[in-house]
Amino acid sequence: MIRLARVGARKQPHYRIVVIEKDRARNGRSVEVVGTYNPRTNPATVDLKRDRIDYWTGNGAQLSERVGKLMAQKPAEAVAAA
Repeated sequence: MIRLARVGARKQPHYRIVVIEKDRARNGRSVEVVGTYNPRTNPATVDLKRDRIDYWTGNGAQLSERVGKLMAQKPAEAVAAA
């Protein structure tokens, strides 16, 4: 599964987007870090390794609901910047 893992100090959330087995703990040992998400910036900062996410989804990994929403937002920002 591809989901968020919370890092950062108390009341200062910062997230890693990780590939991890579905039954592991939220911040458990992950297979690979494929991006970051910082909701505290304005607008929120999202960095994704698209090729690695496509690789893992091709091998059967499922996106969490939140990561799916972040993926949907990212192409719109890339098109607007171009």
